[in-house]
Amino acid sequence: MKAGELDQALASIDKALSFSTPYPSKEVLTEKRQEILNHLGTTNSDRPVVIDWAMGDVTGDGVQDTVYLSGEMTKGSPLWKNITLVILNGKTNMYESIPLKENMGYNPTIFLGDFTGNHVDDIQIVIDTGGSGGTIYAYVFAFLDGEMKQIFDTDVYNEHSKYEVNYRDHYKVTVNSSNPKKEYTLDLMYKGEEYLSEIYNKDGTLKEPIEGWVDPISGLYPVDYARDGTYELLSYQEIAGRYHADALGYVQNEWKWDGQEFVVNRQSVSIFGKDLNA
Repeated sequence: MKAGELDQALASIDKALSFSTPYPSKEVLTEKRQEILNHLGTTNSDRPVVIDWAMGDVTGDGVQDTVYLSGEMTKGSPLWKNITLVILNGKTNMYESIPLKENMGYNPTIFLGDFTGNHVDDIQIVIDTGGSGGTIYAYVFAFLDGEMKQIFDTDVYNEHSKYEVNYRDHYKVTVNSSNPKKEYTLDLMYKGEEYLSEIYNKDGTLKEPIEGWVDPISGLYPVDYARDGTYELLSYQEIAGRYHADALGYVQNEWKWDGQEFVVNRQSVSIFGKDLNA
């Protein structure tokens, strides 16, 4: 650090943190690490810096590895560019850099946990797109067959899973899902007379056909439902009516690894309730 070799200092700290009893202590090393990151982030916004990091055995060799997200800061903005996954192998002390398909966004984060059930930490990455509806880019990487592989991509899901949202007579909306093939019926009575009168005639029939839509994934959360150390993924997608702010509820998908890929294990739709007068 005194010589200005901050990248080398980070590598040394990360190596020390990989030990079961790091010297001088985990707290001191973590504090010093954050000091270096703060200095890197404020002195040069054009160079890649570490955005987020976590430690775990992601290669299955029994040795703690360090996982980073690196990227370039945008001056005067929270936008990150050229976001890259970097893995420091704790056993070999070698770096592996993995470019992300969508490498620009906000608030990139890392979570380590076992999604595949092989007792090895996998890597979940979530990046806010900054678009309407709070949508995200999200990926999961796992060390399988001797190499790091991407096993989940929100874009792939969004492209292959389609929804139809249609207003029906008598204050109903149906939501049809293509994967799995399900239909849900939402009751709009809680929306109130002013809202309903804009859409429906007095006899409850639609004034004109109205189609809504389901947003791309806006939330992806690791959940260990069985409390057995293996995580599933819980995704959220907003159901929109006539316009984006006209939210009708959320589609929730529970994703489970089947040995080859993530599949939807369970799907449900959550709705908003009507406020009751005290």
